[in-house]
Amino acid sequence: MAGVMESVNQRTQLVGQNRLELLLFKLGENQVYGINVFKVKEVLQCPPLSHIPKSHRVVCGVAHIRGGTIPIMDLSLATGSAPLEDIKNKFVIITEYNMKTQGFLVNNVERIINMNWEMIQPPPKGTGNDHYLTAVTKYDGKLIEIIDVEKILSEVAPVEENFDQDLITEEVSKKAESAEVLIVDDSNIARKQIIKTLEKIGVKVTAMNDGKVALDHLLDLIDQGIDPKEKYTMIISDIEMPEMDGYTLTTEIRSNDMLKDIHIILHTSLSGVFNKAMVQKVGADDFLAKFQPENLAKVVIEKINPSNNH
Repeated sequence: MAGVMESVNQRTQLVGQNRLELLLFKLGENQVYGINVFKVKEVLQCPPLSHIPKSHRVVCGVAHIRGGTIPIMDLSLATGSAPLEDIKNKFVIITEYNMKTQGFLVNNVERIINMNWEMIQPPPKGTGNDHYLTAVTKYDGKLIEIIDVEKILSEVAPVEENFDQDLITEEVSKKAESAEVLIVDDSNIARKQIIKTLEKIGVKVTAMNDGKVALDHLLDLIDQGIDPKEKYTMIISDIEMPEMDGYTLTTEIRSNDMLKDIHIILHTSLSGVFNKAMVQKVGADDFLAKFQPENLAKVVIEKINPSNNH
């Protein structure tokens, strides 16, 4: 247990410093990709796989690892390239997203690098909406592409934006009309999922792609004489974002007298003890794992109508 806590303490030192660690890997011979180390549970040579009838085409099979059964997806095939061959000599990155564990088959794994989120940029404009990138960066003169795993998972196992409609009472509907929520997320899929849930409640939504854009927007409102905490009922922010992550955004908001009282929820596919420690450290009001529309709806409804559950 001491070792786990030491690891947590080391990771939490990155909070507010706008830093991340990327595990670098390849799907083919040349292009290098990256995935946030926080989402990685382990890396291993591809274990024996059992085929599942009628499974999605990108699912190579399931592996029995540490007493559990984990679906293994061919990340090359999932991103529109040719499937990986000779898979027994390939590697699997075991990850945890949205409180679910899955493995991604890759060609090979290189190393872990530590970077500043300011070095991570959104995909170039003009790449369209069909690509599978959430961000790009450069390291040692090489372009590193960060894959939008949430988009892949939504295609393999689509999630519903449904929740118990009984939560929306007449009183909630009335109060929702005057509520506005700022959501911040670099994943197009995640933004759409959140927007659909919030629009069912009836609140107005403003959506932005990263923490820096959101912070600039809030500061601009102040310059215009608009009180951001009067305009927005709450902010729902992803943690992993190019240029400025959700931890740093929260830290910046809490350090500004005009912004510090805004209600902030960190909404992320990251999960586990690391994030709870980090959420407390930066001073967010709550932490929600993606994507659970019922929990998201309850948190938003409780905020716009505190008497609803009492």
